[in-house]
Amino acid sequence: MPENDEFSESGAPIYRHQPRRRDFELAGGDEQTIERVGQHIAEHIGKASFVFHELISDLVHVDVHMVDPTPERNYVTLVTSGMSDRPMTVPAGAEAFRFAELLICLPPDWPLAQEAFQDEANYWPIRWLKMLARLPHEYNTWLGELHTVPNGNPALPFADNTELCCMMVARPALLPPEAWQLVIDAEKAVQFYCLVPLYREEMELKLRDGADPLLELLDEHGVTELLDVGRANVCAG
Repeated sequence: MPENDEFSESGAPIYRHQPRRRDFELAGGDEQTIERVGQHIAEHIGKASFVFHELISDLVHVDVHMVDPTPERNYVTLVTSGMSDRPMTVPAGAEAFRFAELLICLPPDWPLAQEAFQDEANYWPIRWLKMLARLPHEYNTWLGELHTVPNGNPALPFADNTELCCMMVARPALLPPEAWQLVIDAEKAVQFYCLVPLYREEMELKLRDGADPLLELLDEHGVTELLDVGRANVCAG
């Protein structure tokens, strides 16, 4: 794992990843895990209407399942499949969290046609799903609950349609607890985490005071994994 001799004001370790040193490794996907993850998505989130397939995959084969809005859940849900093909490099004591998949929810009118992805303002949520799904395997690290990843240093907005600039990994607020984990066998349990985009001030609050104050503010303002590119900054002022 990357060295973690640097800590935030709250005492949480900060990992600074160096340029990748491992070569490209063509990945085809773990068929058993792919099938089980697809079944889990269909059972607990909804049947995918489309899957964004990777043509050439490095380290892990990351596809993105798209679940359409329903009257009960009026948003699009995007879920990765393939991040859990390999175990993440977790610290001692966190072995139960070696495998994970990621999701994010988008407004029902979010442009998701292939031609719309020429505009980064439309594509960045998918880019970040795929990038973060591969990140632990590229850098021999891990992603777990309440980890935050900024868009550069200093953190820059994800695209020109928002000032959001950081991703926080969390348990999905819009899914029932039974959707949070898929047990494959005695050695493999896949955690399903959501991505919650943050503003710079929100990330700084977490780094300074820990996650609890930020979580309280996000909950107070109704912030979940349902993306709102223009939502209020809960740390404004």
